[in-house]
Amino acid sequence: MNWRLFEEKLSKRMEADHIPGAAIAVSKNGEVIYQKGFGVKDLESMELVTPKTIFGIASVTKSFTALAIMKLEEAGKLSIDDPVIKYLPEFRISNIDSMESIKIHHLLTHTTGLAPIRRREELNKFHEHLTYLAENEHSLLGKPGEYLSYCNDTFLLLGAIIERLTGRIYRRYITEELLNPLHMNRSTFSIEEINKMDDVSSPYVYYQETEQFEKQNWPALGNYEVGGGIRSNVLDLLKYGELYVNQGLIDKDTFISKKQLEKMQTPYFQINRNSYYGYALQVTLDYHGFTLVDHGGGQPGVSSNFGFIPEQKLVVAVLTNASDVPAKDIWLEVVNTALGLPIEGKYSHLEPTVELPDARKKQFVGTYQSEEGTSIQILLKGSVLQAKIDNQVFTLRACDKTTLVIMKTEKQIRFYFNQNEEPWAAFFGLRMLLKTSGN
Repeated sequence: MNWRLFEEKLSKRMEADHIPGAAIAVSKNGEVIYQKGFGVKDLESMELVTPKTIFGIASVTKSFTALAIMKLEEAGKLSIDDPVIKYLPEFRISNIDSMESIKIHHLLTHTTGLAPIRRREELNKFHEHLTYLAENEHSLLGKPGEYLSYCNDTFLLLGAIIERLTGRIYRRYITEELLNPLHMNRSTFSIEEINKMDDVSSPYVYYQETEQFEKQNWPALGNYEVGGGIRSNVLDLLKYGELYVNQGLIDKDTFISKKQLEKMQTPYFQINRNSYYGYALQVTLDYHGFTLVDHGGGQPGVSSNFGFIPEQKLVVAVLTNASDVPAKDIWLEVVNTALGLPIEGKYSHLEPTVELPDARKKQFVGTYQSEEGTSIQILLKGSVLQAKIDNQVFTLRACDKTTLVIMKTEKQIRFYFNQNEEPWAAFFGLRMLLKTSGN
Protein backbone atom coordinates (compact mmCIF):
# COMPACT_ATOMS: atom_id res chain seq x y z
CA MET A 1 0.00 0.00 0.00
CA ASN A 2 1.73 3.12 -1.25
CA TRP A 3 0.17 5.75 1.02
CA ARG A 4 3.02 8.17 0.34
CA LEU A 5 2.04 8.35 -3.34
CA PHE A 6 -1.60 8.86 -2.38
CA GLU A 7 -0.70 11.66 0.04
CA GLU A 8 1.45 13.43 -2.56
CA LYS A 9 -1.40 13.30 -5.05
CA LEU A 10 -3.95 14.48 -2.47
CA SER A 11 -1.73 17.40 -1.47
CA LYS A 12 -1.59 18.58 -5.08
CA ARG A 13 -5.35 18.06 -5.50
CA MET A 14 -6.15 20.07 -2.36
CA GLU A 15 -4.20 23.01 -3.72
CA ALA A 16 -5.62 22.75 -7.24
CA ASP A 17 -9.23 22.16 -6.13
CA HIS A 18 -9.18 24.65 -3.21
CA ILE A 19 -9.82 22.19 -0.37
CA PRO A 20 -8.97 23.67 3.06
CA GLY A 21 -9.20 20.37 4.94
CA ALA A 22 -9.85 16.68 4.48
CA ALA A 23 -9.91 13.54 6.61
CA ILE A 24 -9.40 9.96 5.40
CA ALA A 25 -9.83 6.65 7.22
CA VAL A 26 -9.69 3.02 6.11
CA SER A 27 -10.45 -0.21 7.97
CA LYS A 28 -9.97 -3.81 6.92
CA ASN A 29 -11.37 -6.80 8.80
CA GLY A 30 -12.38 -4.46 11.61
CA GLU A 31 -8.93 -2.93 12.07
CA VAL A 32 -8.15 0.69 11.20
CA ILE A 33 -5.27 0.45 8.72
CA TYR A 34 -5.05 4.13 7.76
CA GLN A 35 -6.27 7.37 9.32
CA LYS A 36 -5.06 10.88 8.68
CA GLY A 37 -6.11 14.51 8.58
CA PHE A 38 -4.94 16.90 5.88
CA GLY A 39 -5.00 20.69 5.79
CA VAL A 40 -6.93 22.87 8.22
CA LYS A 41 -10.39 22.70 9.71
CA ASP A 42 -10.63 26.50 9.94
CA LEU A 43 -8.82 29.08 7.80
CA GLU A 44 -8.84 31.65 10.60
CA SER A 45 -7.49 29.54 13.45
CA MET A 46 -5.42 27.36 11.06
CA GLU A 47 -6.02 24.37 13.35
CA LEU A 48 -5.12 21.11 11.65
CA VAL A 49 -7.65 18.46 10.65
CA THR A 50 -7.48 15.18 12.60
CA PRO A 51 -9.26 11.87 11.97
CA LYS A 52 -11.67 12.88 14.76
CA THR A 53 -12.59 16.21 13.13
CA ILE A 54 -16.32 16.55 12.55
CA PHE A 55 -17.54 17.42 9.05
CA GLY A 56 -20.92 17.39 7.39
CA ILE A 57 -21.56 14.09 5.62
CA ALA A 58 -24.54 15.41 3.57
CA SER A 59 -26.24 12.68 1.50
CA VAL A 60 -24.24 9.86 3.08
CA THR A 61 -27.03 10.34 5.67
CA LYS A 62 -29.48 8.73 3.23
CA SER A 63 -28.21 5.21 3.84
CA PHE A 64 -28.86 5.63 7.59
CA THR A 65 -32.49 6.43 6.76
CA ALA A 66 -32.67 3.45 4.39
CA LEU A 67 -31.17 1.22 7.09
CA ALA A 68 -33.84 2.37 9.55
CA ILE A 69 -36.53 1.45 7.00
CA MET A 70 -34.92 -1.97 6.55
CA LYS A 71 -35.01 -2.54 10.31
CA LEU A 72 -38.67 -1.54 10.47
CA GLU A 73 -39.44 -3.96 7.66
CA GLU A 74 -37.59 -6.74 9.46
CA ALA A 75 -39.66 -5.98 12.57
CA GLY A 76 -42.84 -6.41 10.51
CA LYS A 77 -43.84 -2.74 10.75
CA LEU A 78 -43.90 -2.15 6.97
CA SER A 79 -43.02 -3.62 3.60
CA ILE A 80 -40.93 -1.78 1.06
CA ASP A 81 -43.57 -2.79 -1.50
CA ASP A 82 -46.32 -0.97 0.41
CA PRO A 83 -47.83 2.17 -1.14
CA VAL A 84 -46.55 5.31 0.58
CA ILE A 85 -50.17 6.42 1.19
CA LYS A 86 -50.67 3.42 3.49
CA TYR A 87 -48.61 5.34 6.07
CA LEU A 88 -49.00 8.89 4.74
CA PRO A 89 -52.61 9.00 3.47
CA GLU A 90 -52.37 12.74 2.80
CA PHE A 91 -49.49 12.21 0.31
CA ARG A 92 -50.62 13.73 -3.00
CA ILE A 93 -48.99 14.86 -6.23
CA SER A 94 -51.50 16.97 -8.15
CA ASN A 95 -50.77 15.50 -11.60
CA ILE A 96 -50.60 11.84 -10.50
CA ASP A 97 -53.94 10.04 -10.51
CA SER A 98 -52.95 6.76 -8.89
CA MET A 99 -50.97 7.52 -5.73
CA GLU A 100 -51.09 3.80 -4.85
CA SER A 101 -48.47 3.28 -7.58
CA ILE A 102 -45.74 5.05 -5.56
CA LYS A 103 -44.20 2.51 -3.19
CA ILE A 104 -41.66 2.87 -0.39
CA HIS A 105 -39.24 1.16 -2.82
CA HIS A 106 -39.58 4.15 -5.16
CA LEU A 107 -38.72 6.63 -2.39
CA LEU A 108 -35.59 4.62 -1.54
CA THR A 109 -34.41 4.45 -5.17
CA HIS A 110 -35.41 7.98 -6.29
CA THR A 111 -37.70 6.45 -8.93
CA THR A 112 -41.04 8.04 -8.01
CA GLY A 113 -41.28 9.71 -11.44
CA LEU A 114 -40.80 13.23 -10.08
CA ALA A 115 -38.10 15.52 -11.41
CA PRO A 116 -36.09 17.45 -8.77
CA ILE A 117 -38.19 20.22 -7.25
CA ARG A 118 -37.45 23.53 -5.55
CA ARG A 119 -36.00 23.10 -2.07
CA ARG A 120 -37.93 24.50 0.88
CA GLU A 121 -35.49 24.27 3.79
CA GLU A 122 -37.72 26.47 5.94
CA LEU A 123 -40.20 23.58 6.20
CA ASN A 124 -39.42 21.86 9.49
CA LYS A 125 -42.37 19.48 9.95
CA PHE A 126 -43.30 16.68 7.61
CA HIS A 127 -46.95 17.69 7.33
CA GLU A 128 -45.75 21.02 5.91
CA HIS A 129 -43.82 19.19 3.21
CA LEU A 130 -46.76 16.95 2.38
CA THR A 131 -48.83 20.11 1.88
CA TYR A 132 -46.10 21.61 -0.32
CA LEU A 133 -46.07 18.48 -2.50
CA ALA A 134 -49.87 18.40 -2.77
CA GLU A 135 -50.56 22.06 -3.48
CA ASN A 136 -47.95 22.78 -6.19
CA GLU A 137 -47.43 21.60 -9.76
CA HIS A 138 -44.34 19.41 -10.21
CA SER A 139 -42.69 18.12 -13.39
CA LEU A 140 -43.24 14.44 -14.05
CA LEU A 141 -40.75 12.26 -15.90
CA GLY A 142 -42.84 9.12 -16.23
CA LYS A 143 -44.38 6.31 -14.25
CA PRO A 144 -42.89 5.17 -10.91
CA GLY A 145 -39.87 2.96 -11.58
CA GLU A 146 -39.39 4.21 -15.14
CA TYR A 147 -36.69 6.82 -14.49
CA LEU A 148 -34.24 7.49 -11.70
CA SER A 149 -33.87 11.10 -10.65
CA TYR A 150 -32.53 12.17 -7.29
CA CYS A 151 -35.37 13.84 -5.41
CA ASN A 152 -34.72 14.90 -1.82
CA ASP A 153 -38.34 16.04 -1.44
CA THR A 154 -39.71 12.52 -1.83
CA PHE A 155 -36.82 10.77 -0.06
CA LEU A 156 -37.54 12.80 3.09
CA LEU A 157 -40.99 11.18 3.25
CA LEU A 158 -39.17 8.12 4.61
CA GLY A 159 -38.53 10.21 7.71
CA ALA A 160 -42.24 10.96 7.95
CA ILE A 161 -43.00 7.22 7.74
CA ILE A 162 -40.45 6.52 10.49
CA GLU A 163 -42.14 9.13 12.71
CA ARG A 164 -45.64 7.76 12.06
CA LEU A 165 -44.62 4.17 12.83
CA THR A 166 -42.40 4.77 15.86
CA GLY A 167 -43.95 7.79 17.55
CA ARG A 168 -40.49 9.35 17.77
CA ILE A 169 -39.17 12.30 15.81
CA TYR A 170 -36.92 11.17 12.99
CA ARG A 171 -33.59 12.42 14.32
CA ARG A 172 -34.21 10.95 17.77
CA TYR A 173 -35.08 7.58 16.26
CA ILE A 174 -31.93 7.47 14.10
CA THR A 175 -29.76 8.59 17.03
CA GLU A 176 -31.21 6.09 19.51
CA GLU A 177 -31.59 3.13 17.17
CA LEU A 178 -28.55 3.51 14.89
CA LEU A 179 -25.92 6.02 16.03
CA ASN A 180 -25.88 4.95 19.67
CA PRO A 181 -25.71 1.16 19.11
CA LEU A 182 -22.94 1.74 16.56
CA HIS A 183 -21.01 3.77 19.16
CA MET A 184 -20.94 6.77 16.80
CA ASN A 185 -20.52 9.11 19.75
CA ARG A 186 -19.22 12.06 17.72
CA SER A 187 -22.06 11.99 15.20
CA THR A 188 -25.16 14.15 15.49
CA PHE A 189 -27.98 15.95 13.69
CA SER A 190 -27.93 18.75 16.26
CA ILE A 191 -26.21 22.06 15.49
CA GLU A 192 -26.44 22.85 19.20
CA GLU A 193 -24.43 19.69 19.97
CA ILE A 194 -21.92 20.58 17.24
CA ASN A 195 -21.34 23.93 18.99
CA LYS A 196 -20.55 22.09 22.22
CA MET A 197 -17.99 19.76 20.63
CA ASP A 198 -14.27 20.24 20.05
CA ASP A 199 -12.42 19.45 16.84
CA VAL A 200 -15.15 20.61 14.44
CA SER A 201 -14.48 21.82 10.90
CA SER A 202 -15.79 25.06 9.41
CA PRO A 203 -17.55 24.66 6.03
CA TYR A 204 -16.27 26.77 3.12
CA VAL A 205 -17.32 27.71 -0.39
CA TYR A 206 -14.59 28.82 -2.80
CA TYR A 207 -15.59 31.48 -5.34
CA GLN A 208 -13.63 31.38 -8.60
CA GLU A 209 -14.56 34.99 -9.44
CA THR A 210 -12.94 36.45 -6.32
CA GLU A 211 -10.51 33.59 -5.65
CA GLN A 212 -11.69 33.70 -2.04
CA PHE A 213 -13.12 31.27 0.47
CA GLU A 214 -16.34 32.16 2.27
CA LYS A 215 -17.14 30.49 5.57
CA GLN A 216 -20.62 28.96 5.77
CA ASN A 217 -22.98 28.48 8.67
CA TRP A 218 -24.13 24.93 9.30
CA PRO A 219 -27.44 24.71 7.41
CA ALA A 220 -30.49 23.89 9.54
CA LEU A 221 -31.92 21.88 6.58
CA GLY A 222 -35.39 21.42 8.07
CA ASN A 223 -37.02 18.24 6.73
CA TYR A 224 -34.06 17.67 4.41
CA GLU A 225 -32.07 16.37 7.39
CA VAL A 226 -33.58 12.98 6.47
CA GLY A 227 -31.28 12.92 3.46
CA GLY A 228 -28.39 15.05 4.62
CA GLY A 229 -28.41 16.08 8.28
CA ILE A 230 -25.75 13.99 10.02
CA ARG A 231 -22.44 15.56 11.00
CA SER A 232 -19.77 12.98 11.74
CA ASN A 233 -16.11 12.04 11.36
CA VAL A 234 -14.26 9.40 9.38
CA LEU A 235 -13.64 7.11 12.37
CA ASP A 236 -17.33 7.02 13.26
CA LEU A 237 -18.14 6.25 9.62
CA LEU A 238 -15.79 3.26 9.74
CA LYS A 239 -17.88 1.89 12.62
CA TYR A 240 -20.95 2.33 10.43
CA GLY A 241 -19.30 0.59 7.48
CA GLU A 242 -18.32 -2.36 9.67
CA LEU A 243 -22.02 -3.16 10.03
CA TYR A 244 -22.23 -3.85 6.29
CA VAL A 245 -19.01 -5.81 5.82
CA ASN A 246 -19.81 -7.87 8.93
CA GLN A 247 -23.24 -8.68 7.46
CA GLY A 248 -25.32 -7.04 10.17
CA LEU A 249 -23.30 -7.84 13.28
CA ILE A 250 -22.37 -5.33 15.99
CA ASP A 251 -20.01 -6.71 18.65
CA LYS A 252 -20.87 -10.24 17.40
CA ASP A 253 -24.59 -9.67 17.99
CA THR A 254 -27.07 -9.54 15.10
CA PHE A 255 -28.26 -5.96 14.68
CA ILE A 256 -29.99 -6.56 11.35
CA SER A 257 -30.18 -9.57 9.05
CA LYS A 258 -27.80 -10.10 6.16
CA LYS A 259 -30.88 -10.35 3.91
CA GLN A 260 -31.99 -6.79 4.71
CA LEU A 261 -28.51 -5.37 4.08
CA GLU A 262 -28.36 -7.24 0.79
CA LYS A 263 -31.59 -5.51 -0.26
CA MET A 264 -29.87 -2.16 0.20
CA GLN A 265 -26.99 -3.28 -2.04
CA THR A 266 -29.15 -4.78 -4.79
CA PRO A 267 -28.50 -3.07 -8.17
CA TYR A 268 -32.05 -1.85 -8.85
CA PHE A 269 -31.50 0.90 -11.42
CA GLN A 270 -28.62 1.31 -13.86
CA ILE A 271 -26.76 4.62 -13.64
CA ASN A 272 -23.97 3.99 -16.13
CA ARG A 273 -22.23 1.04 -17.75
CA ASN A 274 -21.17 -0.71 -14.51
CA SER A 275 -22.90 1.25 -11.74
CA TYR A 276 -26.39 0.92 -10.30
CA TYR A 277 -28.45 2.56 -7.57
CA GLY A 278 -29.67 0.47 -4.64
CA TYR A 279 -31.29 1.81 -1.48
CA ALA A 280 -29.30 5.00 -0.83
CA LEU A 281 -26.17 3.16 -1.95
CA GLN A 282 -24.48 3.06 -5.34
CA VAL A 283 -23.20 -0.34 -6.47
CA THR A 284 -20.41 -0.76 -9.03
CA LEU A 285 -19.95 -4.30 -10.29
CA ASP A 286 -16.70 -5.96 -11.33
CA TYR A 287 -14.29 -3.16 -10.50
CA HIS A 288 -11.05 -5.12 -11.10
CA GLY A 289 -12.95 -8.12 -9.77
CA PHE A 290 -14.36 -6.31 -6.73
CA THR A 291 -17.74 -4.77 -5.88
CA LEU A 292 -17.76 -1.11 -4.83
CA VAL A 293 -20.63 0.08 -2.65
CA ASP A 294 -20.64 3.78 -1.86
CA HIS A 295 -22.51 7.06 -1.68
CA GLY A 296 -21.42 10.67 -1.83
CA GLY A 297 -22.77 13.92 -0.51
CA GLY A 298 -22.56 17.65 -1.09
CA GLN A 299 -23.82 20.78 0.65
CA PRO A 300 -22.47 24.32 0.95
CA GLY A 301 -19.08 23.67 2.55
CA VAL A 302 -19.35 19.86 2.44
CA SER A 303 -18.13 17.17 0.03
CA SER A 304 -18.13 13.58 1.23
CA ASN A 305 -17.89 9.97 0.10
CA PHE A 306 -18.27 6.78 2.09
CA GLY A 307 -18.36 3.14 1.11
CA PHE A 308 -17.01 -0.36 1.33
CA ILE A 309 -15.74 -3.34 -0.65
CA PRO A 310 -17.62 -6.39 0.72
CA GLU A 311 -15.23 -9.04 -0.60
CA GLN A 312 -12.30 -7.46 1.24
CA LYS A 313 -14.18 -6.25 4.34
CA LEU A 314 -12.68 -2.88 3.47
CA VAL A 315 -14.37 0.38 4.59
CA VAL A 316 -13.29 3.83 3.35
CA ALA A 317 -14.47 7.29 4.42
CA VAL A 318 -13.53 10.67 2.93
CA LEU A 319 -14.76 13.99 4.36
CA THR A 320 -13.86 17.55 3.34
CA ASN A 321 -14.94 21.04 4.35
CA ALA A 322 -15.47 22.57 0.90
CA SER A 323 -18.20 22.48 -1.75
CA ASP A 324 -17.94 20.84 -5.17
CA VAL A 325 -14.87 18.78 -4.29
CA PRO A 326 -14.38 15.50 -6.22
CA ALA A 327 -14.65 13.45 -3.00
CA LYS A 328 -15.60 10.36 -5.01
CA ASP A 329 -12.34 10.58 -6.96
CA ILE A 330 -10.36 10.88 -3.72
CA TRP A 331 -12.32 7.93 -2.30
CA LEU A 332 -11.52 5.82 -5.34
CA GLU A 333 -7.81 6.68 -5.06
CA VAL A 334 -7.91 5.53 -1.43
CA VAL A 335 -9.64 2.31 -2.50
CA ASN A 336 -7.08 1.73 -5.25
CA THR A 337 -4.23 2.28 -2.80
CA ALA A 338 -5.74 -0.07 -0.21
CA LEU A 339 -6.33 -2.75 -2.86
CA GLY A 340 -2.86 -2.36 -4.38
CA LEU A 341 -4.27 -1.16 -7.72
CA PRO A 342 -2.85 1.67 -9.86
CA ILE A 343 -3.90 4.88 -8.12
CA GLU A 344 -5.21 6.42 -11.33
CA GLY A 345 -7.47 3.46 -12.14
CA LYS A 346 -11.09 4.41 -12.82
CA TYR A 347 -13.92 2.31 -14.09
CA SER A 348 -15.20 5.25 -16.16
CA HIS A 349 -12.07 5.14 -18.34
CA LEU A 350 -13.51 1.99 -19.91
CA GLU A 351 -16.03 4.10 -21.84
CA PRO A 352 -15.38 4.04 -25.60
CA THR A 353 -15.07 7.05 -27.90
CA VAL A 354 -17.63 7.31 -30.68
CA GLU A 355 -17.53 9.81 -33.54
CA LEU A 356 -20.90 11.44 -34.23
CA PRO A 357 -21.93 13.34 -37.38
CA ASP A 358 -22.34 17.09 -36.92
CA ALA A 359 -26.10 16.81 -37.48
CA ARG A 360 -26.34 14.50 -34.46
CA LYS A 361 -24.12 16.77 -32.38
CA LYS A 362 -26.47 19.71 -33.05
CA GLN A 363 -29.34 17.77 -31.53
CA PHE A 364 -27.72 17.86 -28.06
CA VAL A 365 -27.40 21.66 -28.03
CA GLY A 366 -29.58 23.46 -25.50
CA THR A 367 -30.09 24.23 -21.82
CA TYR A 368 -31.12 21.54 -19.36
CA GLN A 369 -32.07 22.37 -15.79
CA SER A 370 -34.04 21.42 -12.72
CA GLU A 371 -36.19 23.40 -10.31
CA GLU A 372 -33.65 22.47 -7.65
CA GLY A 373 -31.13 24.76 -9.36
CA THR A 374 -28.81 22.47 -11.36
CA SER A 375 -28.23 23.67 -14.91
CA ILE A 376 -26.17 22.48 -17.89
CA GLN A 377 -25.80 24.26 -21.22
CA ILE A 378 -24.62 22.14 -24.16
CA LEU A 379 -22.74 24.12 -26.81
CA LEU A 380 -21.30 23.25 -30.22
CA LYS A 381 -18.13 25.14 -31.14
CA GLY A 382 -17.20 24.14 -34.67
CA SER A 383 -17.51 20.38 -34.42
CA VAL A 384 -16.63 20.18 -30.71
CA LEU A 385 -19.35 19.69 -28.12
CA GLN A 386 -18.96 21.54 -24.82
CA ALA A 387 -20.83 21.71 -21.51
CA LYS A 388 -21.12 24.90 -19.49
CA ILE A 389 -21.61 24.02 -15.81
CA ASP A 390 -21.33 26.62 -13.01
CA ASN A 391 -19.71 29.11 -15.39
CA GLN A 392 -17.02 26.60 -16.35
CA VAL A 393 -16.78 25.17 -19.86
CA PHE A 394 -15.79 21.53 -20.38
CA THR A 395 -14.98 19.67 -23.59
CA LEU A 396 -17.16 16.65 -24.32
CA ARG A 397 -16.83 13.44 -26.30
CA ALA A 398 -19.47 10.90 -27.20
CA CYS A 399 -19.36 7.31 -25.95
CA ASP A 400 -22.58 6.32 -27.75
CA LYS A 401 -25.47 7.95 -29.63
CA THR A 402 -27.14 9.25 -26.46
CA THR A 403 -24.28 9.77 -23.98
CA LEU A 404 -21.59 12.43 -23.74
CA VAL A 405 -18.57 12.33 -21.45
CA ILE A 406 -16.86 15.30 -19.77
CA MET A 407 -13.27 14.64 -20.83
CA LYS A 408 -11.66 16.31 -17.81
CA THR A 409 -13.55 14.22 -15.24
CA GLU A 410 -14.87 11.26 -17.31
CA LYS A 411 -18.34 11.96 -15.89
CA GLN A 412 -21.21 11.02 -18.17
CA ILE A 413 -24.23 13.02 -19.32
CA ARG A 414 -26.94 10.73 -20.72
CA PHE A 415 -29.68 12.23 -22.89
CA TYR A 416 -33.23 11.02 -23.39
CA PHE A 417 -34.78 11.50 -26.85
CA ASN A 418 -38.43 11.54 -27.88
CA GLN A 419 -39.95 9.91 -30.97
CA ASN A 420 -38.82 12.86 -33.10
CA GLU A 421 -35.21 12.28 -31.98
CA GLU A 422 -35.26 15.48 -29.94
CA PRO A 423 -33.68 15.39 -26.47
CA TRP A 424 -36.09 16.24 -23.64
CA ALA A 425 -33.88 15.53 -20.61
CA ALA A 426 -30.27 15.03 -19.57
CA PHE A 427 -29.26 12.67 -16.74
CA PHE A 428 -26.34 14.15 -14.80
CA GLY A 429 -25.32 13.95 -11.17
CA LEU A 430 -28.11 11.38 -10.59
CA ARG A 431 -30.67 14.01 -11.64
CA MET A 432 -32.90 14.33 -14.66
CA LEU A 433 -32.53 17.86 -16.00
CA LEU A 434 -35.37 18.87 -18.32
CA LYS A 435 -34.60 20.69 -21.55
CA THR A 436 -35.77 24.28 -21.28
CA SER A 437 -34.41 25.81 -24.50
CA GLY A 438 -33.01 24.63 -27.83
CA ASN A 439 -30.18 25.76 -29.99
